[in-house]
Amino acid sequence: MKKIFALIFIFMFSISLVNASCLLVTNLIEQDPYPATPGESVKLLFQVRGVENSNCKDVVFSIEPEYPFSLIPGQEKTITIKGGTYTQDFNSFLMIPYELKIDKDALEGNNKINIRYSQDKTKLNFIESKFDVNIRDVKTDFEIFIKDYDATQRKINFEILNIGKNDVEALTIEIPKQENIDVKGANKNIVGLLDSKDFTTASFEAIPSNGKIELIIHYIDIINERRTISKTVIFESDYFKDRVRDQKSTSVGFYIISVLLLAGVTFYFYNKQKKAKKKRYLLKDSE
Repeated sequence: MKKIFALIFIFMFSISLVNASCLLVTNLIEQDPYPATPGESVKLLFQVRGVENSNCKDVVFSIEPEYPFSLIPGQEKTITIKGGTYTQDFNSFLMIPYELKIDKDALEGNNKINIRYSQDKTKLNFIESKFDVNIRDVKTDFEIFIKDYDATQRKINFEILNIGKNDVEALTIEIPKQENIDVKGANKNIVGLLDSKDFTTASFEAIPSNGKIELIIHYIDIINERRTISKTVIFESDYFKDRVRDQKSTSVGFYIISVLLLAGVTFYFYNKQKKAKKKRYLLKDSE
């Protein structure tokens, strides 16, 4: 019987020790945006459970960013909070936000972010944990050049190639006001969808001059973000002069004019001959 009471006492004592101990549990509960994009920033929200326990003394939480992450200036990487603390909405856990910059050359996939926390700042017996931050290059890039220019129609035609690995939506080509091109009418052309490694064209009524022409490309990426990039093309009028197409157009025009002129001359002499014949008939009838 004494043994049973002893076992019960040991069990109850163990439970009291567990209840009295400081047990911290940390989770990464939010990443914004998901996935994150190289060259941009990402917001992370950590949740620390167990801080309501006064046995935790002073809880120390620290983020230790390594490549490809770096802490945006103005933020403290280490946060200290007294045990037994509750948030304003009476939740028994601590919410810790961070914003990190991602290197532009970061690799796609899950990248580790390190955090350290301790239940007592006087002992500094830190526990380390790693969390995954998902990175994906959602942006794309384009090659653009002047495919055609017809001076008689004042029509300039651009060809756009999606050289990135991501499809885009709502692709729009804009020609801003500038010295080397005078746009007549709308200066934006909505192209729409453009798959990776595919191309499309956009035409404008304009009068270009030799030199650089700046274009602005707007598109929506695969995470529904609207993005804008600038491109520059070179216009050389000599490339669009004396083409076979122009020569054919000239030949056709000359042929049409010649036919019309011949028809006019034929009609003139025919009409003149008809009038003379009618005059002779009238003179003969009067006799």
